[in-house]
Amino acid sequence: MSQAAIDQVLAQIRAASAIAAGNRPAAAESRAPGAVDFGGVFKNALQQVNGTQQQAAELSRQFELGNPAANLQDVMVSLQKANISFQTMVQVRNRLISAYHEIMNMQV
Repeated sequence: MSQAAIDQVLAQIRAASAIAAGNRPAAAESRAPGAVDFGGVFKNALQQVNGTQQQAAELSRQFELGNPAANLQDVMVSLQKANISFQTMVQVRNRLISAYHEIMNMQV
């Protein structure tokens, strides 16, 4: 086993021990080295989808105003990219909600 794997296992054991003792472990202690923050990744993904939608809306507005730099092909491609990214995010949200409901319905 590598040192990182050993550190991760030790962090999980410490977190489980603290929870069993009734103590809530600190966020820094419960997070294994090199672990990815799910909330941060999800927030970043939402910001990217939002940015894509805003960019498509701005390009569409520029086309409607008659800006010669905005052509129809670019507008349509950006709108489709925004739509696909939004639909993907909706599907991810649906899967997360489904997983949450499954976990909440588990018998302990």
